[in-house]
Amino acid sequence: MASNAFSTHLKVVIGESVIASSAATLSVMAFEVPVWAMFVGWISFFTRGLNLKQGAINLACVLIGVTLGIGAAHAMAALTPILGSYAISAVVFAITVVALSLAKAPVFNNLLGFFLGLVAYFASHQPPSITTFGMLALAATLGATAAFLAHSLQKRVHQNAAH
Repeated sequence: MASNAFSTHLKVVIGESVIASSAATLSVMAFEVPVWAMFVGWISFFTRGLNLKQGAINLACVLIGVTLGIGAAHAMAALTPILGSYAISAVVFAITVVALSLAKAPVFNNLLGFFLGLVAYFASHQPPSITTFGMLALAATLGATAAFLAHSLQKRVHQNAAH
C-alpha cells in the first residue's frame, strides 16, 4: 500500500515538474517574459478555489493588482514634486485603502491576488505602461494556466490510483 502511495506521489511530482518547467521555458523562450512573473500567476491559482472559474478570478485579481501598481507609480510621479519623500506614504496609504476596500467587492475580491499583482509590478522595475501591463499579464496568465494543468493532473492521477 505504501509503495502504491509513493508511486502515485512520484507521478504527481514528476508531472507537475514537467508542467512547471515547460511553462518556464515557454515564458523565456517564446514570450520573453520573466519566469518569476510566471510563478506569480502559478501562486495566484492556489490562493483559493482550486478550479478553472476561481483560478480565472484569482488571475483577474492579480491583474487588478498590477493595474493598481501602475496607478501607484503614476501617482508617485505626480506627487513627488509636491510632497517629496512623503509621497510614498500618501501613495501606499491610498493604494492600500483601495486594495483593502476591493476585498469586499463581489466576485473579484481576492486580497492576496491584489497584493501579488502589486508586488509583481514593483518587482518588475519597469515603467508604468501598457507594455509592462501586457508583459506581466501574459506571464501571470501562463503561470495560472500551468497551475490549473498541474492541479488537474494531480486530481486525475489520484482518481486513477483510487480505482
